[in-house]
Amino acid sequence: MMKSFIFDLDGVIVHTDHYHYLGWKKLADRLGIYFDERINNKCRGVSRMESLAIVLGKRAVDFTPDELISLAAEKNEYYRSLLQEMSAGDVSDDVLRTLKELKKRGHKLAIGSSSKNAGVILERCRLTDYFDAVADGTHISHSKPDPEVFLKAAGFLGEQPADCIVVEDAVAGIQSGRAAGMYTVAIGDAVKSGIADRNIAKLSDLLL
Repeated sequence: MMKSFIFDLDGVIVHTDHYHYLGWKKLADRLGIYFDERINNKCRGVSRMESLAIVLGKRAVDFTPDELISLAAEKNEYYRSLLQEMSAGDVSDDVLRTLKELKKRGHKLAIGSSSKNAGVILERCRLTDYFDAVADGTHISHSKPDPEVFLKAAGFLGEQPADCIVVEDAVAGIQSGRAAGMYTVAIGDAVKSGIADRNIAKLSDLLL
């Protein structure tokens, strides 16, 4: 029996893509670099430094390693300031109902996210108490599609990977879950990949 669910955060539990976009857009505009929603979509599910490389494109070679770290930190400050606008109202009724029912059924729940701001987001959205463990960017050295974050989450839960279900909206996340040896469920954009064990249209489909 699958005992535990491990959810990606951005795009599955809450939607922060627009905040990421605004943060990267502000940085790109300051640097005089073209940036749009299409480019932003390539940053989904990958680490901050990898996202920066995507944003900078050919301009990445113009910066030293220390300058790149500073630019990533600058974007994160923009992003964190935008996150202060988040609240419980950013969580859909469908998500809340699903989390409550899964807890009621005795499942352990965890977050497996490459974001280093997962704790802030969960707190702002009043979701902290729903999750038994959080594995995020502060716990890992390798971002998705590496399986590290999901293996960390399983370890925090005290569960074997084979007893965990990963719910992801990014292809890199599905690849990560598969590499971890977990059952994978795709939602949103990840459905198009066709590589997940199951596809769902909304989170509450997990209850069926």
